[in-house]
Formats: sequence, structure tokens, C-alpha cells
Amino acid sequence: MHDWTLGRTYRSRTGDVRWEVLGEEGAAPVVLLHGTPFSSYVWRGVARALAMSHRVYVWDMPGYGTSEMSEGQDVSLAAQGGVFVELLAHWGLDEPSVVAHDFGGAVALRAHLLHGASYRRLALVDPVALAPWGSPFFRLVGANAEVFEQLPPALHGPLVREYVTSASFKGLHPATLDALVSPWLGDAGQPAFYRQIAQADQRHTDDVQGRYGELDLPVLVCWGAEDTWIPAAKGRELAALVPGARLHTVAGAGHLVQEDAPAELTAALTAFLS
Repeated sequence: MHDWTLGRTYRSRTGDVRWEVLGEEGAAPVVLLHGTPFSSYVWRGVARALAMSHRVYVWDMPGYGTSEMSEGQDVSLAAQGGVFVELLAHWGLDEPSVVAHDFGGAVALRAHLLHGASYRRLALVDPVALAPWGSPFFRLVGANAEVFEQLPPALHGPLVREYVTSASFKGLHPATLDALVSPWLGDAGQPAFYRQIAQADQRHTDDVQGRYGELDLPVLVCWGAEDTWIPAAKGRELAALVPGARLHTVAGAGHLVQEDAPAELTAALTAFLS
């Protein structure tokens, strides 16, 4: 995908997962989780920077990016949490640091609180963590996924582009936008886009929302001050629920902090992980 390639494959319970690892063997491990409707591509710059001092693991969740997309596939939060636990075992990581964005935040929280995955540190970047969540567009599509799946490609493509564009406050470079949208196009990508929205169920965060007070590890909550998908007020609310959590608000950044303020986000994560 442009300048970002995941060269390794793991066969998970819900399909082939594409993944890669950067940095020196033996360096402190950190795993990056993407959100929806994105892929590990959003972490490319941060991953390369962190790899100067860490062993960095990146992956596309089943149903996203370059990983398998198939009819009837379970791409729910519950399924992704299970796949993440599988991957940690496959990688032999007992207690990595974890950095998770958007939907990936819920995946990381579920894996830790429900499946016993152990982390050294946890950084949550504009995560899906507190009810209610989902933009009006997201809820509309979720309630009518079978109708949206039938859109002609000439209408589907611009719709996805507009939706992805709205995650950025500053606007996305055309090549970046192309890279984020392209997995959702074509015979496999178009139904996969609506499948992941149709399966996004708030009960999967309700399962863990009441347990954030149990988190007993260093937690950093990063939030784009101009996030229109999940308002910054949710960041303050989440940080207040997690014992000892630090909140870092990034000025001038929307939901895609990685694209709007990559240097500031990388600096905040580097300081936290060190």
C-alpha cells in the first residue's frame, strides 16, 4: 500500500491477518492497534519513529486494510479482541506496551479486562471506549447496511472518501486519502466497509466500561482537541475513570491525530513509553 507494506501473515480464527515488525530484536516491544475505517497505514510514521528505540508490531485487523475480507466474516469488537490475544501469543509477547486508536482502543481494553492480556503500559488515542459512540452517519449505515451495500461503486467511493476525510481537522494529503480509502473499494472492499459498521455493537464497550477503575498500569489518554467523531470531552471523562491516567490533548488535531499532528503525538508517546 503505497509506502507501507505488511509482509507477514498469521492465520487467525476469523481470517488471514497481515502484520509486520520494525526495530531491533530485543528492544522493548510495543504493539500499535488501528481503528475504523482505517488500517495500520495510519501508524506508518509513528511506527518508524518508535522503531528507533522499540520493537514495534503493527497489524491490520481481519476485515481491514490488507488482511482478509470475506463474506460472513466476524469483524466485531468481540472477535477482534480474541484475535489480538491470539497474536500476542503468536508473537511471544507477555507484557508489551500497547498504543491503540479509535476502535482499537476498545479491542485493547477488552483483551486486557476480559481475556487477561497483560500490558506494561497502555496509550489510548481518541479511543472508542465510552457510550454512546458512533456518528450519525455511522448509526445510519449500521441500521441500513444491506441497502448501502447495494450502492453503485460510483457513489460508494465518494461516500467513503468524504467519511474518511471528516476524521481529519487539517485535511488529508490526496495520496494519504487514497491509501486509506482504497481497501474499501472493489468486490471485496465495498461489502467489507458496510460489514464492519453493521457489526459495531455498543454492548461490546458496555461489557468493559464499568471496569476501567480496575486498570492497574500506566495509562495515557491522547485526544485531538478538534475531534468531531468523538468529542474531546470524552477524553476527560475517560481519564477521570482510570486511576492515575494522564490526559494529553493535542491542539489543532481531529480524530486522526496521527495525520494531523504526527510529531506531537510521537513525542507524547515516546515520553510515555520511556
